This record gives sequence, structure tokens and C-alpha cells, in this order.
Amino acid sequence: QVQLVESGGGSVQSGGSLRLSCAASGYTYSSYSMAWFRRAPGKGREGVATINSDGSTTYRDSVKGRFTISRDNANYMLYLQMNSLKPEDTAMYYCAAHPTPIFSGGYYYARYWGQGTQVTVSS
Repeated sequence: QVQLVESGGGSVQSGGSLRLSCAASGYTYSSYSMAWFRRAPGKGREGVATINSDGSTTYRDSVKGRFTISRDNANYMLYLQMNSLKPEDTAMYYCAAHPTPIFSGGYYYARYWGQGTQVTVSS
């Protein structure tokens, strides 16, 4: 079955960097769309960045220029490099997978989810 396991979260000061990783298994990784979502305390889940099987990417406006999503198909890994972190980036970050593009028509949808990794940014 599909398994997604996130790692790399932690606590950093504003302006710092973190790299999140997601280890995938149980499916043909290279053919799936992958994404990072987050849920801040008291808020709904929101899409952060997506990367499709062809390597095309999308980012929410608030992270453009600061976050970079990438994938390693040979090792079934997904990454999110987060630079210039801000307190408003504090959230639980989730890895997600779907057989078709996760971001389409202005909407996000993913079938498979990891358990999440916490990111806390202090001012």
C-alpha cells in the first residue's frame, strides 16, 4: 500500500532554513503527482507546492521565491527546501501523492497522505 513518511521538521528562527523530506513507497512513484501541504494552528489545510510527473511545479504565492519543491524518482523521495522562513510558515507540513496532477483548475486534491512533520518558526 502507499506509504508516505515525512521528516526534517523542527524549530528555527525567522530567516532560517529547513529541508523537509518525504520517503514514498508502495506505488510507481515517478508517475505520480506529489505535493506539500500545511495546516497552521486554527486554520485549514492549504497547498504549498506541487510537482508533477513531468517535473512541472506550482507554488502558493506566499512561498514563491523562498521554497523549492523537488523530487528524486530513483530513490522515491520528495523534498521541500524552505529558506527565509517566517513565523507565518509555522504549521504541520504534509506530503501527498495522487496519480493525476494534485493542483488542477485552481483546486488541490490528493488521495494519499503522510502523517506530517512540524515546522515552528520563532520571531
